[in-house]
Amino acid sequence: MAFFMVFLVIFLLLLCISSALLRWNEVRYRKKGLPPGTMGWPVFGETTEFLKQGPNFMKNQRARYGSVFKSHILGCPTIVSMDPDLNRYILMNEAKGLVPGYPQSMLDILGKCNIAAVHGSTHKYMRGALLSLISPTMIREQLLPTIDEFMRIHLSDWDNKIIDIQLKTKEMALLSSLKQIAGSDSSTISQAFMPEFFKLVLGTLSLPIDVPGTNYSRGIQARKNIVSMLRQLIEERRASKETHQDMLGCLMKSEESRYKLTDEEIIDQIITILYSGYETVSTTSMMAVKYLHDHPRVLQELRKEHLAIKEKKRPEDPINLTDLKSMCFTRAVIFETSRLATIVNGVLRKTTEEMELNGFVIPKGWRIYVYTREINYDPFLYLEPLSFNPWRWLDKSRLESQNYLFIFGGGTRQCPGKELGIAEISTFLHYFVTRYRWEEVGGDALMKFPRVEAPNGLHIRVSSY
Repeated sequence: MAFFMVFLVIFLLLLCISSALLRWNEVRYRKKGLPPGTMGWPVFGETTEFLKQGPNFMKNQRARYGSVFKSHILGCPTIVSMDPDLNRYILMNEAKGLVPGYPQSMLDILGKCNIAAVHGSTHKYMRGALLSLISPTMIREQLLPTIDEFMRIHLSDWDNKIIDIQLKTKEMALLSSLKQIAGSDSSTISQAFMPEFFKLVLGTLSLPIDVPGTNYSRGIQARKNIVSMLRQLIEERRASKETHQDMLGCLMKSEESRYKLTDEEIIDQIITILYSGYETVSTTSMMAVKYLHDHPRVLQELRKEHLAIKEKKRPEDPINLTDLKSMCFTRAVIFETSRLATIVNGVLRKTTEEMELNGFVIPKGWRIYVYTREINYDPFLYLEPLSFNPWRWLDKSRLESQNYLFIFGGGTRQCPGKELGIAEISTFLHYFVTRYRWEEVGGDALMKFPRVEAPNGLHIRVSSY
């Protein structure tokens, strides 16, 4: 009986302390003009609920407070906007009191010079340097031949095997990018680079608490290891004085380029290229395989397009820019996969001054989460939005140019590598569907938030076509 009374007293005391902490955090962020909402716990806020419940958390908060509400996620007070018109305004008007507002974990791990962290003239300069690497001319003359050669080899030995397509597309996206960045040198660092990069990716979406064993701590250490590898590669190239026709070679030609970058900027630029392309390319490729398996009519139409391209070429002829331009249905499949799977849920901005949005007053230094996920399922924009229907994208004038298409970002922050990513996925699909047929094994489960992933892998049995 005495033990029970002690337990009850401790429980009531903890309950009182918890209630007091929650109340204190609400009062702390109470300010006239702010949108309604809840702030959760001190330090942690509502991050746990956000990461666990994902879209349901957002929908529940919108049902309670409207399409614009306050919260505290990923370590900072945040205004969440689920209003399509406000989202469009924010994305199109970055300079007007708004700058990128990515989580501290992402900024720490990707580096202070990465294109997502900078703004103003620095962003313009860094974006120019990046675009010079992935211009249409670079894609046609250097990057596409490299991608084609890589995809042929990567997909060469899948026949009569059970493979984890999630793992294979992750390896594909990273190793293909490494090949474009470092050319023949990529083979010497790829095995050591890969596990460190995977830890870096996990660390970017975590609470910035540097405690051993956390994703953030592992991500910080992975960044240090990757920076060391890249710095050594740069020093070796400088010492050899050889000319390299790859992205790193272009970045190092500072005396010939209008974009002169320091070694630190070069390294952050490389990490940015790898990070920004990795998740979108790997996940879109995996989900395209999944959706094609589940929709035989779509697969039949896609295969028809690629077999027609293959028939016009010799076996050794690579995919070229003309072939890419003819892949209209393939492009539609990629767009529909990105829309339905929702690889990117939204983007973050930060206020540089107190500002008014939709009648609410947002304090200086707060983040705004432009949550675009639900737009992808809006029945007013997409007929039968939960159906996988690539044909809807064949009318490019209506869909690719519509005002609320944010699957590749928006405004001056629209993904600069959009066309390169589409080229990679298209080339992968070309060799995959013309070489193989496949069936799923194991009924592996999929998660859609905070990342689209199969926790236990996505296994398929592959046979020759």
